[in-house]
Amino acid sequence: MNQQFAQTPDQILAQEMSEYVAELQVHMSLQARNLVPRLKQTNDSREQFLQDTQAHLEKFVSRQRLS
Repeated sequence: MNQQFAQTPDQILAQEMSEYVAELQVHMSLQARNLVPRLKQTNDSREQFLQDTQAHLEKFVSRQRLS
């Protein structure tokens, strides 16, 4: 018998949420290298704006509620 059929809807939701969080953590760790300031300073405001935008977007997405 498939284990998923024996689970309650709350257990299924918890498992799906856990999988989502794990995928989000992997995604964020892969993106972290793009969000960490570089050791050498650049005067390129576009690059800084892109890094700031990525950081804000990751924060926004990670705080969204699943409905």
